[in-house]
Amino acid sequence: MAGRVEGKVAFVTGAARGQGRSHAVRLAEEGADIIAVDLVEQMPNVQYPSATQADLDETVRQVEALDRRIIASKADIRDRAALKTALDAGVAELGHLDIVVANAGICVIAGWDETTEDIWNQTIDTNLTGTWNTVSLAAPHLIAAGGGSMILTSSAAGIKGLPFLSAYVAAKHGVVGLMRAFATELSEYNIRVNTLHPTGVDTPMGDMADNPFGPLLERHPKLGGMLVNLLPIEVTQPRDQSNAVLFLASDEARYITSTELTVDAGNTQY
Repeated sequence: MAGRVEGKVAFVTGAARGQGRSHAVRLAEEGADIIAVDLVEQMPNVQYPSATQADLDETVRQVEALDRRIIASKADIRDRAALKTALDAGVAELGHLDIVVANAGICVIAGWDETTEDIWNQTIDTNLTGTWNTVSLAAPHLIAAGGGSMILTSSAAGIKGLPFLSAYVAAKHGVVGLMRAFATELSEYNIRVNTLHPTGVDTPMGDMADNPFGPLLERHPKLGGMLVNLLPIEVTQPRDQSNAVLFLASDEARYITSTELTVDAGNTQY
């Protein structure tokens, strides 16, 4: 039986590990070939280790173990020229592009009065401008293919305010604006654009060894409830988010566009 995205080619950013790797593998399981990029070097300010080349190599291994093709490159989504080179090379090798998963992003936990100009700029440049780079560079390839699906990773923080994440909240709300703008303008080309809104996910980003939320919540305990999920879980698994990505990428969602899909265990209901 054919997979749900059989014969498709997907571009996944931040693919070295975590949600990005999970998305790449889940799409490959259902028949897609993959173009994968990741920065694979440590970023300043972030409170968890960044992905490595070894992580990206493992994504390649897992996709190839499924007998799917993958073109993986080191690229910073903030570097428009480098990202274009990686994407164009992948499309040239695999022939076309049908699915875009703009997943790459960072998170820096800090109170509003501890959020430096450097943290602000780095977060906006990565999570918002990098997402714009991804979708705007990919759009011509989807148009050439006759249509496709774009899935932009936002967050519960793209729907409501969350404490100690002012730059992240601003960027993820901005991603929703990008989604709506691109969904409107690309609709005539049969391109669907949607956002995914996870709650916490069991990844290195979501599982910081020295979680900075603790001391901040001790000083501001009334804000803790905003981080709680309605369902009785603390975090989701990457595959929970990847199943939503697969759905939005597949023909099962062929008439779904300009939509915020929450896989947030009810977090945004508080």
